[in-house]
Amino acid sequence: MSAEAAALRLGTTVAKTAADIWLGGRRRRQERQLSLTELVRLRVPGLRLQRSVERQFGQITDAVFDRLEPCLEHEFRGLDESGRQAVIDAVCDTFARADLSDEAVFAADANPAALIRRITGSVPAPAGLSEAETRLYEMLFAECVEYYVRIVRSLPVFEERAAAELLARTATLGTEVARLLERLPDRSLLAPDGTDRDTAFRRRYLELISRDLDEVELFRRTSDRAAGPRVRLSVAYVSLRATGDDGSLRRTVRSLSRLRPDMSDWEEAGGESSGVRVETGLSGASRVLLRGEAGSGKTTLLRWLAVTAARGAFSGELADWNGLAPVLVKLREYSGRTPPALDAMLDGVAGPITGIMPRGWVERQLDSGRALLLIDGVDELLDRERRAVRDWLRKLLVAYDGVRVVVTSRPAAAGADWLRGEDFTAMHLDRMNPPDLAAFVRQWHQAVRELGEDLPCAVDDLPLYEQSLLTSLKDRPHLQSLAGTPLLAAMLCAMHLNRGRQLPRDRMELYRNALHTLVHDRDADRNVPSAVDSKLSLSDKLVILRDLAWRLSDNNRSEISVEQAAVHVGRKLRAMRHLDDLDGEQVLDQLRHRSGVLRSPAEARLDFVHRTFQDYLASSEAAEEDRMGNLVERAHLDLWRETVIMAAGHANARQREELLGGILDRAGREPRHARTLRLLAASCQETLPEVSDGLAGRLDEAVSHLLPARRPTDPPALAAVGSSLLRRLPGSLGELTEKAAAQTVRTVALIGGEEALGLLAGYAGDERRAATPRCGRQYLLAVRLRPRPPTRENGAVVTHELSASCAGRGSPARAPGGASLP
Repeated sequence: MSAEAAALRLGTTVAKTAADIWLGGRRRRQERQLSLTELVRLRVPGLRLQRSVERQFGQITDAVFDRLEPCLEHEFRGLDESGRQAVIDAVCDTFARADLSDEAVFAADANPAALIRRITGSVPAPAGLSEAETRLYEMLFAECVEYYVRIVRSLPVFEERAAAELLARTATLGTEVARLLERLPDRSLLAPDGTDRDTAFRRRYLELISRDLDEVELFRRTSDRAAGPRVRLSVAYVSLRATGDDGSLRRTVRSLSRLRPDMSDWEEAGGESSGVRVETGLSGASRVLLRGEAGSGKTTLLRWLAVTAARGAFSGELADWNGLAPVLVKLREYSGRTPPALDAMLDGVAGPITGIMPRGWVERQLDSGRALLLIDGVDELLDRERRAVRDWLRKLLVAYDGVRVVVTSRPAAAGADWLRGEDFTAMHLDRMNPPDLAAFVRQWHQAVRELGEDLPCAVDDLPLYEQSLLTSLKDRPHLQSLAGTPLLAAMLCAMHLNRGRQLPRDRMELYRNALHTLVHDRDADRNVPSAVDSKLSLSDKLVILRDLAWRLSDNNRSEISVEQAAVHVGRKLRAMRHLDDLDGEQVLDQLRHRSGVLRSPAEARLDFVHRTFQDYLASSEAAEEDRMGNLVERAHLDLWRETVIMAAGHANARQREELLGGILDRAGREPRHARTLRLLAASCQETLPEVSDGLAGRLDEAVSHLLPARRPTDPPALAAVGSSLLRRLPGSLGELTEKAAAQTVRTVALIGGEEALGLLAGYAGDERRAATPRCGRQYLLAVRLRPRPPTRENGAVVTHELSASCAGRGSPARAPGGASLP
């Protein structure tokens, strides 16, 4: 049943019931099944008058339809066809069985809420409805009764009958007043003004969340319109994998598909990692600390959870989250401020309607357990502010212990035990493996189809771009590693589409090319007027953005007021002597509207679209202004980790010596930070173009202090060293503890390549299951193998395949034709 058909049926039911009041008062039992047309013909004399009455009640039907149809369009999304039909049938059946006569309306004092209480007390509730269907039934029935009472009160006969009723009541006025006072909304600490407006506000709030958060901006328009094109998050979303930080949430081992040497099935599920889908992990805990690296999809996941909860569209393991009211708190908005009070928690995402929010509404949602609290960005606060947030959250959960909570952070800012005292389960978002990446590429291209004319190519050409990118990812393993997070994968997709299928070689090049595309090339290549007329070159724009990024990072902020930013831009423009006098506010406005790098998260506020861009630009500024000493001093702070790593890539030879040498000197002097600093120095090797022999020796010595890997955070940092690390790892796990062996295998699997495969093959004989975690076994099975050319045996051409069941063993596998494969 469509929303339109359902609204029409309900409108007809309400109008016919009102017609009974107008045309004859109490309904006769035999007239209850008559249609409106039949009822009019029975009660109204004369054809012309009958047609006039039908038209008037047709208008009433249309008015009810217009009110209900948008609501049903939203609410029906979470129900299947049978559920929709059951709900509408139940509402109509209740209307047919209820006493809605004028006496019943007067007995309820023409108050919809009182009339609903009378009806629910006399008519049995419909049976067989699910929880979601029951909520929708109650909401629709309440709406229809309210419309019915308003319609009845506007009928000409109502005033006459109301006057008679009032005269009859005069004798018992005192008793009636007392009774009416008893019917006033119940007030309590949680509901100081009653709860009559809760349902209406909840519907308005969920509609706003469902609409406003279901948008993702991919890249700027090709035209000169200020706003960027947006696609639906619900279309672009791809489920990610997560692993429990305590080693839990491991997927049950199952049989693997056959793997071909040319990796033609690299997109299939055979290569899945050991983690579970994040939705599965969330379903098993009511309080979750979700950790993930920059760009791993933390914020996008919270937005998707909010949108899906608002629509009641969860299925599978999260189905019991339907009916929850999402409350999304973006902590970056509270940098330098105290965490929000309960009545201000909706300001960030629902500011336009918080003025009509019933007093105590948020508290009532939390107290009833019907709220889903989503707290984003612990890592975007200073350390002392994080402690304040933890205390704020602890007090909140003591007062409302039944609420579901998901908190996100980068791992360096919040350890797995950061909220363990509050009974949080820690989960870590995994990097995307090949099947996840392939699914992401397909969803991304499916989502951008909706942009139509805003695409840089014809819509019909999108499948060609999609397949071209998938082929490149399959044939170039380093691209798979590069696109391991949703942010980087999305940038790769956009760059491939915007730059004629040209792809970068490493992360630094990806950021650089993405910035060039977003800041300048996209508009300039298409002769967008504002770009053509601009007096700023690409270099000029980057100078301004670098300065702004450094100012934010230098003050440990991710957000700044537009007014203050304009002052900084104006000051920088005056220092750029090759430019004519330019107004800082106008230049900032152009960068905000056209660059795709800056945005306004709130009125009069400014930030970068992703913290990664701020880190990259700040690192470039640090190299340009020779601020290596500043970076060395802050190297132990997690907020500066990505900036330091990328600064190593921007730095010249002298600066690299100063930066890395200074970090290693601190590691020798400061035992408290030694391991953190050595891991950071090791991670910097990801972006280093070259190092001197002396610095290379010091880096090798630092890495030696880190081996063998022991902690879950070690493998990603050590893997950044590259394939040269493999020669320093043991050929056997026998002398390592079980914990060190497991992290060593993870490190090797993250490095990848043929040399890693040989090392993992040697580890495969270790009988300790925990010592060879599934990530290593999966990599051993799914690593790209060099294909052997087809051979001819007994006159038949034989292609060589490897069965996953025998990878790393000496047993032969049989090809489909029966030929024995080595």
